Amino acid sequence: MNLDAIKQVYLIGIGGIGMSGLARYFKHLGCEVNGYDRTETELTKTLAKEGISITYQDEVGSIDPIFHQPAAATLVIYTPAIPKDSKIKAFFESQGHVLYKRSQVLGIISESRFTIAVAGTHGKTTTSTMVAHLLKDSGYDCSAFLGGISSNYDTNVLYGNNNTVVVEADEFDRSFLTLHPNIAIVTSSDADHLDIYGDKSHLLESFQLFLDKVVEDGTRIIKKGLEFKGQISYSGHEVADAYASNVHVREGEFYFDYQDVHGKIEDIHLGIPGIHNVENAVAAITVARLLGISAEAIKKALTTFKGVKRRFEYIVRTPEVVYIDDYAHHPEELRAFLTSMRKLYPTKKLNVVFQPHLFTRTRDFVDGFAEVLSMADNLLLMEIYPARELPIEGVSSSWLLDKITAKHKQIVTAEEVLDFARNEKPDLIVTVGAGDIDKLVKPLQAIFEHA
Repeated sequence: MNLDAIKQVYLIGIGGIGMSGLARYFKHLGCEVNGYDRTETELTKTLAKEGISITYQDEVGSIDPIFHQPAAATLVIYTPAIPKDSKIKAFFESQGHVLYKRSQVLGIISESRFTIAVAGTHGKTTTSTMVAHLLKDSGYDCSAFLGGISSNYDTNVLYGNNNTVVVEADEFDRSFLTLHPNIAIVTSSDADHLDIYGDKSHLLESFQLFLDKVVEDGTRIIKKGLEFKGQISYSGHEVADAYASNVHVREGEFYFDYQDVHGKIEDIHLGIPGIHNVENAVAAITVARLLGISAEAIKKALTTFKGVKRRFEYIVRTPEVVYIDDYAHHPEELRAFLTSMRKLYPTKKLNVVFQPHLFTRTRDFVDGFAEVLSMADNLLLMEIYPARELPIEGVSSSWLLDKITAKHKQIVTAEEVLDFARNEKPDLIVTVGAGDIDKLVKPLQAIFEHA
């Protein structure tokens, strides 16, 4: 495929975070960009405002005729999450179009560039966004394809004036194997996506294949304790090739020192909360050091880093109430998030609203979820968000709730969550999950800001 020849792009599943990034990229290049998604979201509304035409009807008649016939100037991209019976996808196939996965296109875009790829079952979105911000804020510059909306730049794709690109490397559907990084980071490799991989050994095998894709003189930066070998190990809490020390909280903000073979950077102020984000920052700083960015520029960039939407995002922060929203949907992500909440607010009652994501993930990690969610003082558990899956007999939120030992726990609907906020007026509440729980954010914000 010759990207220079592309003039019009159709994306099937355009509302996904990775797909929307490609949509914005091709729009930036001056292409006509159209797409389909099942439901309208805040993100698709934003894309429409940016001049991208989107349909929510899976019907052939909704496709602009300019995309009907295969041509060198036409590119059709799809997400593996699209249903197999999609009429739009079937139409493009029947017309003879070559359909490309999002990951294949990302691989083509990045193959001629100096690529920094961040992989991991969790931590990759914040870390890749942090790397991109360090490069942008310091003046080094980069382009970036991110797996979330950067709060600093209010987008998931950045455009730079050099040959460097930062990419979130997604393990879902083995997507990251299309990349050939110059620098690769692996933040974590906990069992996940077992509906795709079957078991953890196959997941680990895929991560090793990703690391094998690093170019001959490239660098592998691996979180200490993982099963892989790299040139640099890093940690947020123990001695490694690069690590954080003197981690502490001052006035609700995280500070730490960074140490590597080149020396120490003292008293770094991290602009976002979370003990796990100190560890993410260590990985990002290590990349910046490899690229020759100064300690002063690193400290300045991390102080101004605002994080990623739905990653430990403060929605309301007043003397009366703290409301935080987070994307955590794996037990280890939840553990890191809730542990940080306890560290930041040790005297407040922790109210947790959680929506499990996928029947298979709930089934595979039910005991881990039960253990971590038991950290809540009060748990409001929503029904499982199915996404691409059909129900599995015996797998339900009630089944999970029975295993949770929190003193106060209940199954709730979205409306009951809002009622709880209105009536109980909690002083600390979090919404957590990867489904459509984010639809509660604005209504809850309105309740707390007008209380």
